[in-house]
Amino acid sequence: MYEDTYPGKRFQKTLEFLSKHVKAPSQVLDLGIQNPFSEIMRKEGYKVTNTTGEDLDEKFDIVKQDFKVVTAFEIFEHLLNPYTILKNIKADKLVATVPLKLWFAEAYRSKTDMRDRHYHEFEDWQFDWLLEKSGWEIKARANWTNPVNKVGIRPILRRFTPRYYAVYAERK
Repeated sequence: MYEDTYPGKRFQKTLEFLSKHVKAPSQVLDLGIQNPFSEIMRKEGYKVTNTTGEDLDEKFDIVKQDFKVVTAFEIFEHLLNPYTILKNIKADKLVATVPLKLWFAEAYRSKTDMRDRHYHEFEDWQFDWLLEKSGWEIKARANWTNPVNKVGIRPILRRFTPRYYAVYAERK
């Protein structure tokens, strides 16, 4: 449905994973400002509340509100301390995706936008450990590639190397 547009494959895979584990019309707190994927969730029947751009390393009271589900799609890599927010989430369910560390590419960094910096690019086992230490039990996992339409060695490797890691977890 979304695969024929950029970043359609990521959106389609994320939606498939989310809808497999959390049924609409669930009330969802989506960490991060309103974005194209939060609009997709709304169109699919989810009741979505987004954060408003506050620094979640500093102000994480919103995760203590009464939501059944928290989603975090490519958010935790932007936090200096994702443990604190994961530990303080009040919801019983978490669906999160993170970009995986690629052995053939440097970590992403923006030199101009302070909010668009990756402090972490995880390996799947590292993210699993972080979730487990912060009180979550992983119930399901998935990963997928992110091919690009360019020529070169790295674009070829991107066709075979998983880039995104998705986790569905429940509070222990």
